[in-house]
Amino acid sequence: QVQLAESGGGSVQEGGSLRLSCAASGATWSSNCMGWFRQRPGQEREGVARIEHGGTNTDYSDSVMGRFTISQDIVKNTIYLQMNGLKPEDTAMYYCTALQYCSLRLQGAGRIYWGQGTQVTVSS
Repeated sequence: QVQLAESGGGSVQEGGSLRLSCAASGATWSSNCMGWFRQRPGQEREGVARIEHGGTNTDYSDSVMGRFTISQDIVKNTIYLQMNGLKPEDTAMYYCTALQYCSLRLQGAGRIYWGQGTQVTVSS
């Protein structure tokens, strides 16, 4: 089992920035990647960014490429999502995940552990 605890969500004006954090514990060695997914109102969950567990390989969805940056602190077993240039369409519940396979597609990620989610609201 992997336990994930997110923090850092909130409300911000369009163009602003937020940084999400996710502290991981438990059997994190069983996951090849850590990532962030989000669920916008009325839509399905979608992959936003992922990073190779203990490595540097990253991947982003087209909608956030160039604005969001995922990183990790291996010592603290924590991952981060720096979100810049936020847009109203980024409004969503953001979930930290531990992924069996390094994919931004739910169907391709294998076993997924989920955090409880943190709300991000961007107003225009």
